[in-house]
Amino acid sequence: MRHFRHIGPDARQALFHRQPGEFTADSPARTLSVALGATLYSPATRPHLAADITKQAATRGVVSMVLCLEDSIADADVDAAEENLVRQFAELASGADGSRELPLLFVRVREPDQITSLTGRLGDHARLLSGFVLPKFTEERGLPFLEALTVAEANVGRRLYAMPVLESPELLYLETRAETLAGIRRAVTKYRDNVLALRLGVTDFCSAYGLRRTPDMTAYDVKLVATVIADVVNVLGRHDGSGLTVTGPVWEYFRPQERMFKPQLRRSPFLAGGADDLRAELIEQDMDGLLRETQLDRVNGLLGKTCIHPSHVAPVHALSVVSHEEYSDATDILRPERGGGGVLRSVYTNKMNEVKPHRAWAERTLLRAEVFGVAREDVDFVDLLAASLV
Repeated sequence: MRHFRHIGPDARQALFHRQPGEFTADSPARTLSVALGATLYSPATRPHLAADITKQAATRGVVSMVLCLEDSIADADVDAAEENLVRQFAELASGADGSRELPLLFVRVREPDQITSLTGRLGDHARLLSGFVLPKFTEERGLPFLEALTVAEANVGRRLYAMPVLESPELLYLETRAETLAGIRRAVTKYRDNVLALRLGVTDFCSAYGLRRTPDMTAYDVKLVATVIADVVNVLGRHDGSGLTVTGPVWEYFRPQERMFKPQLRRSPFLAGGADDLRAELIEQDMDGLLRETQLDRVNGLLGKTCIHPSHVAPVHALSVVSHEEYSDATDILRPERGGGGVLRSVYTNKMNEVKPHRAWAERTLLRAEVFGVAREDVDFVDLLAASLV
């Protein structure tokens, strides 16, 4: 797999100073957790799911998908959805001869026993499965899922990853948050080798208070949600070797709606590239809110994003590419001769790079550069987005 593979090689050459790197389902977890990018969710009931998966990988550049057996389908449809998954994996396996590339595939389950049951029913086709998404994760509810995962992994004979979803009311409520976070940390530490990333269930957080953000607002404008995100990163996303990748919350809008507030998407980046029509299209589809929230995700320590519509993938991936300026700063900070610390002027002569405090940021930036690449000096996210949408 490689990000932006759906763009032609000549176009990629023109866009990237450093090309996105290749990775596989067997790459190190540290690489895969960053490479997830825009993880596209799909109900497991879709009758043409196998075709949808291959299409999204080939035309949208999707590299990770979650096939959902939980909130996206009705309770009465669970058995039929499981049967459909088994059929669709068989169809995928019949065409998995190297001629087409499949994304990393995860199944979002409801109960722990679904993990062992599904892997057993998939048989040899379980080789296409990268792992499971675990709902409403706390220490008490999560440990049975993780225990089931290790059993399934032994039965399948290959690594299976877990992506717990942090969305329970105990995590939201102030009086139980610290205890809940401590429990989650104990659980994921115990099964550290199997936990690929932590996902945030912001829709469930809002539900606890009867809230819903509008297309003009980001998750960070909902203060109740913003405090939870901050605390999750504080406890579970540290850069001291104990932390895990925490992914950004879902953006749930994809239809044009009546706009109340002025668009947040500045004209200047688009005018510079002659892409004002693209800006207008993004605003019409309420994508300016998605772009702003994705930028705020990064600033707040999150990587990747949960997506429920294919149109969200290209903007998230375009904003995941490391800019030439970021790359220049990161490589300069990490030069061996800088090991003793100190302060230096950036290559772009517009900021201070303090070697020791900025080292962790530089390391994270270069890891992102490995999988998403580095844009050329005169290329920005507008160019990347426009190329992805051709």
